[in-house]
Amino acid sequence: MINSHLSEQEIIRREKLAELQKLGIDAYPAALYPVSHYADQIKTDFTESTKDKYSEVCLAGRIMSVRDMGKACFAVIQDSQGRIQIYVKRDDLCTGEDKTLYDVVFKKLLDIGDIIGVKGYVFSTKTGETSIYVKELTLLAKSLKPLPIVKEAEGQTFDAVTDPEFKYRQRYADLIINPQIKDVFIKRTQLVNTIRAFLNEHGALEVDTPVLQNIPGGATARPFITHHNALDVPMYMRIANELYLKRLLVGGFDWVYEFSRNFRNEGMDRTHNPEFTILEWYTAYKDYFWMMEITEQLLEKVAIALHGTTEVQVGDNIISFKAPFQRVSIYAAIQQHTGIDVSGMDEAALRDTCKKLNIPVDATMGKGKLIDELFSNAGESKYIQPTFITDYPVEMSPLTKKHRNKAGLVERFELMINGKEVANAYSELNDPIDQRARFEEQGQLKERGDEEAMFIDYDFLRALEYGMPPTAGIGIGIDRLVMLMTNQPSIQDVLLFPMMRPERTDS
Repeated sequence: MINSHLSEQEIIRREKLAELQKLGIDAYPAALYPVSHYADQIKTDFTESTKDKYSEVCLAGRIMSVRDMGKACFAVIQDSQGRIQIYVKRDDLCTGEDKTLYDVVFKKLLDIGDIIGVKGYVFSTKTGETSIYVKELTLLAKSLKPLPIVKEAEGQTFDAVTDPEFKYRQRYADLIINPQIKDVFIKRTQLVNTIRAFLNEHGALEVDTPVLQNIPGGATARPFITHHNALDVPMYMRIANELYLKRLLVGGFDWVYEFSRNFRNEGMDRTHNPEFTILEWYTAYKDYFWMMEITEQLLEKVAIALHGTTEVQVGDNIISFKAPFQRVSIYAAIQQHTGIDVSGMDEAALRDTCKKLNIPVDATMGKGKLIDELFSNAGESKYIQPTFITDYPVEMSPLTKKHRNKAGLVERFELMINGKEVANAYSELNDPIDQRARFEEQGQLKERGDEEAMFIDYDFLRALEYGMPPTAGIGIGIDRLVMLMTNQPSIQDVLLFPMMRPERTDS
């Protein structure tokens, strides 16, 4: 049977659609609908003194509830800005003897979820509720699937749909029944726009770099692999855009940035999604000390733009984005939280230390990975207020300039906020001979089985040989920053369409 997969309500709605068609009513008209006003705009501005402005209004929205009073109905429609009550009276909606539009179409063939357009005027009911007196009603889209019911009374919501499987897989329905979550994504756009304006004002140039790459460079991560049919070569979804942006500094640009969609074929949890957004920028003739200061300025500005203050509520914590941020070296951070000084340890001693602290390790991990595991497991979660963790071992940072004063370290910081890394920055390595040696070390790790070790990018080495100026670079995780600025506990809550396992499609 064709409709065997449909619920009873879905079948009934299709039958109503057929009845509308018999009446000559197009349930999906193509004509432009002249919306002139929005719900929240009217509810905010309408008063007795402004009512003349609202003697003729045209709104469009989704029916969210109906209260039948016989020859009249109150209903609530929801548009992109909010909800507003409408009043539909039989004798005003229908002229002459034919009452089909009210008695049949509106009362029997329309459903919760249908999108309608209404024309009329604004008035205030006896209870003081701002409403639309409907003089003309048009069906704009028939909803064939019932919305999950969300009960509301006296400003309280009951039986709200909170199932993550539903929320993330059917985000379109989640946005309808939980319109307040739109605020998260509006703030996300405001955050990106604030950053873009800040960088543009400072003279940076926004650019685009390839998503499909011959070599997945610029980070240590497992890539997604695809195939280019025309060239008959394997290709990789980018794990970072770093090496392309640096090529542009070789070419003569002083400051470039990109909001980069990156892809890493790794695990999924509350702070990781295989597809994510990162902001990277690279600035000539600067170093990581300058980068700390400009990052502080940027995050202060973002917090104020979204909240009007540098104090932001994140879970149970108040995070202060007021500069300056704390600075702690990675070795000091590990010693502070384990009581062990690992700064002089070789690979074997580091592996033994990890085992003593019950930190899982394996034979593929070199010195850099072991130190990373020590900090990640023992120290990272302790840094709630914004903190720059600085001066990493050279083994952890194959693209970073060696420290000017501290042997065996590099000029790098990671910014920790609320116990998670939000940014990673370097004084960039611009010595092509040193860079080649670092890449070769990564190649040896790959031979040991480290699937996240870097590939050798020979074209990037060729670019460096032309000369790249002293450079500071940073990557800021936009998704994690949005989580902080909107007080969301999971990365899936700040992605409109997070990665999900495919649904079974039996029908």
